[in-house]
Amino acid sequence: MPKPRKQQISVTETPYYHLVSRCVRRAFLCGITETYNFEHRRDWILERLKLLTQMFAIDIAAFALMSNHYHLVVRVDAAKAAAWSAKDITERWQMLFRLPVLVERYLSGDSSGEAENQVTETMIENWRARLCDISWFMRCLNEHIARLANFEDKCTGRFWEGRFKSQALLDVKALLTGMVYVDLNPIRAQVALTPESSDYTSIQQRLGKAIHCAFHGELLPFAGNSHQENAQHNIPYSLIDYIELVDWTGRQIREDKRGAIDSSLPPILARLGISADCWLQNCKKLETIFHQAIGSISSLKQFCQKLGLRWLHGQTACQRSFG
Repeated sequence: MPKPRKQQISVTETPYYHLVSRCVRRAFLCGITETYNFEHRRDWILERLKLLTQMFAIDIAAFALMSNHYHLVVRVDAAKAAAWSAKDITERWQMLFRLPVLVERYLSGDSSGEAENQVTETMIENWRARLCDISWFMRCLNEHIARLANFEDKCTGRFWEGRFKSQALLDVKALLTGMVYVDLNPIRAQVALTPESSDYTSIQQRLGKAIHCAFHGELLPFAGNSHQENAQHNIPYSLIDYIELVDWTGRQIREDKRGAIDSSLPPILARLGISADCWLQNCKKLETIFHQAIGSISSLKQFCQKLGLRWLHGQTACQRSFG
């Protein structure tokens, strides 16, 4: 039986999550089939992500939009949502949903009394929580794309599988593993040979090579960009280190690249204390090796305690990979 989201997501333990959503029957509903070309639907997803990252207190660290599924690595910024005023929240919510009459009266100063004001303020606080909630973010993304696709196909029914998959990334090692795994999806699927030729990925975006399929929102920056506001919340490594890591890993996991591991290991692996063999295995099979959460054993235990769980799948893999 699938676990409820409250037993899978705890923003107080980690703000980072790897999310996966797949088309029904894993059909190529966002790609090219024998009779149709649906690749433009990936542009729909990019446009929707741009809007949602502006509305929600959720940032995108990595993404890969494939023909029958997509991956996101996101960061939930609960402190950002907590700082929004009631006006900020209603303006954001209004971009996604129609405002109730009660809220419109409240904003215009025409409410009938204290009781009505309390109901409206409670409603706004619920919206505040939803605007930093991963489930609501994915709902606003998937439902919108499904409606567009069903209208185009002149049909009804499911477009996505019933639930999206989420994996908590509990520390920096897990975060970088998840990001590299996502950015190398096209290379593992043998639809691209290099990171810069991997369309609809964040690594292509960060390399400045995305032209026809660019995400026009802002990706979560790396700590090397310390001049940016809230730099303490950035990914705690430099962009150059990350690009070198993705490039090296991609060269090792290509099907035509067998044999000994390249001796010129990226220095970032040594600093992370991860063996090359474990790293490559994780970047090939992240979704099958790990389960609900990814990180060191100590962080995994803390995550279990926070969610009220006694045990999680994947502890052996976490011990082997991250110590």
